[in-house]
Amino acid sequence: MRLDELGFDEAWIGEHHSAGAEIIAAPEVFIAAAAERTRRIRLGTGVVSLPYHHPFVVADRMVFLDHLTRGRVMLGVGPGALPSDAAMLGIEPDRQRTMMEEALEAIVLLLTSDGPVTYQREWFTLRDARLQLRPYQQPCFELAVAALVSPAGPRAAGRFGTGLLSIGATHAGGFDVLANHWRIAEERAAAHGTAVDRRRWRLVAPVHLAQTDEEARREVAFGLPAWVDYFGRVAALPLAPDTDDSAEMVDALNASGFAVIGTPDAAAAQIQRLMDQSGGFGTYLLMAHEWADREATLRSCELFASEVMPRFQGSAERAIQSQEWAAANRDRFSMKTMGAVAKAVQDHYAAPDRLP
Repeated sequence: MRLDELGFDEAWIGEHHSAGAEIIAAPEVFIAAAAERTRRIRLGTGVVSLPYHHPFVVADRMVFLDHLTRGRVMLGVGPGALPSDAAMLGIEPDRQRTMMEEALEAIVLLLTSDGPVTYQREWFTLRDARLQLRPYQQPCFELAVAALVSPAGPRAAGRFGTGLLSIGATHAGGFDVLANHWRIAEERAAAHGTAVDRRRWRLVAPVHLAQTDEEARREVAFGLPAWVDYFGRVAALPLAPDTDDSAEMVDALNASGFAVIGTPDAAAAQIQRLMDQSGGFGTYLLMAHEWADREATLRSCELFASEVMPRFQGSAERAIQSQEWAAANRDRFSMKTMGAVAKAVQDHYAAPDRLP
């Protein structure tokens, strides 16, 4: 709700089923609840893990949610992030990306076809299938595919002409392949007669801001060690040294470029770095975390909205230009104003009884 009030454009909610930290099992249910509490912000599944679901059910639920929210939803999809989720469902990791693309093809057919869809794959079947409703958004709500380091995400995005969610944009491997990922998406789009748009490319990174570096570092001591432990020990993605010292963790995360823990200036510098590396993208997404307590986290979001967003949205540029122009011409404008006042006084005394 607070992000909606601050003018954030989007929020994306993911799907996880194990490991005890990321506990939203059904992003569609979360979005339905969030939509009742907000007015403007767009809400996306970030992401639905397609190998875990029959694609007809995914498409049907998202169309229904599109109507419930009056067109504020987006469908983000991926192969599934946590190995423990796939293991519980008996899905081999080397099948997940193929399954994702097969499911996405079926979903696109269901969302765009006028007639019934028949589609057969090893792990699901569509037989004369059609959705009861068209999407609320016309012709359809936005689709996006997740990418980390593998080219599977940009390949699928290019094939189907969807957006791209670069979830590991600031991780060393993900950062290095940003430009290549977009090239792959463009090449696949050209090969399949679709189109990709940089404005629908979203880069994800964790940020915590405060008025000073010292304050930001102090605030993240609340939850950063547990977060680093989860990613290193459970999610098999070590991001910082194996230490209990949160100051060392902050140093490592900032030095690697993975995170920004500091001031709005540091966040702006990271966004510019990503723009330079990628060649340009549409949306910067703040990875949700619990590094700081609720109050400090909300203050961080407020700082991002007031001091970082305007630098890249262009919302302050014209106002600053107008202020500088007015200041540069102040003397000339003042002289004319003083002259107009003097003339009004002179005119009054020259004809004191004349009515206007």
